[in-house]
Amino acid sequence: MYINEKTFNTHPEATATEKEMQSYLFLEANGVEYIRAEHDEAATIELCEGVEKIIDAKICKNLLLCNRQQTMFYMLLIPGDMPFKTKYLSAQINSSRLSFASGEQMEKLLNVTPGSLTVLSLMFDKAQNVELLIEKNVFNDEYFACHPCVNTATVKFSTADLKEKVLPKLGHEYTIVDLEIPEDEA
Repeated sequence: MYINEKTFNTHPEATATEKEMQSYLFLEANGVEYIRAEHDEAATIELCEGVEKIIDAKICKNLLLCNRQQTMFYMLLIPGDMPFKTKYLSAQINSSRLSFASGEQMEKLLNVTPGSLTVLSLMFDKAQNVELLIEKNVFNDEYFACHPCVNTATVKFSTADLKEKVLPKLGHEYTIVDLEIPEDEA
């Protein structure tokens, strides 16, 4: 996989999609300093490992989940290296039978395709159809990294800016969840 070893701290002159440019402009308009890396398509956490070395930060795993009736949608931010078991989340949010939302639902609700889901895509959820859930360990690292609504680039910014600038400006309340698997079940 190709990864440009040079990083940037401004948006590019042009992007392949408008939503990518909107991500950079959103960060800049809200005073968020970031580092941007460009790379081949990286739709999985495994493919992002090389990018993590270039930007010196762990990339957050983003999952779009729904209830069985597909009437409630949840974006879950979880550390990329943390295993995920739905039973621990279901109990905390009182929603049984969670499953992954479809690619079509992701595009309709958040204007992104599978492999490109990011907290920044919540800027497209004006109707507040998606509830944001953040695993408590996401806030432990000094930096937060995610895609800018496309999976051919990654941005890194401070976790403090995530909490103090990005999340408030996205206009979505969030719920902290604990998804650590007990040692006797690991």
